[in-house]
Amino acid sequence: MADERLRIEAAQRDPSRFADLYQEHFERVYAYVLRRVCNRAEAQDITGDVFQQALANLPRYQWRGAPFASWLYRIAANAIADHYHQTSRQSSSPPPSPPSSTDEDYEDVERRAALFRSVDRLPPDQRRVIVMRFGEEKSIREIAQELGRSEGAVKQLQWRGLQSLRAQMIHG
Repeated sequence: MADERLRIEAAQRDPSRFADLYQEHFERVYAYVLRRVCNRAEAQDITGDVFQQALANLPRYQWRGAPFASWLYRIAANAIADHYHQTSRQSSSPPPSPPSSTDEDYEDVERRAALFRSVDRLPPDQRRVIVMRFGEEKSIREIAQELGRSEGAVKQLQWRGLQSLRAQMIHG
């Protein structure tokens, strides 16, 4: 916690140091937002807005002993509520109510963030296939055509990537 406080204070003095906080918290904030809006493009936009707001308001941030992520989640929750409010004005149907946050939600966000970090540690070919298959929801055939590989090679890369992810998630 003291280390986090020092990183926050450094970013308050020098906004270029905010990049460290961004990298540290991006995955969990994105996972939190995605879980609530269920649309990747909207989640990316909202997550970008969260970090823009955080950077803009960082000089006013006061350390109170709570994790910095809590402040980011609060900004994200407000951004999601604003998103639902704006979409309800553009639509005639009432907006779905944003899901409430629970400890279980935070645990899920942490699991997703760990998964994102694990995917980042995969070898480049495996990572590319896993992202295209599950992130972009492309078929094996589409991936094979895009990468200039056989469908069998893509299936093998996917299998190896999933095995590596399972091992990382089990063994930390």
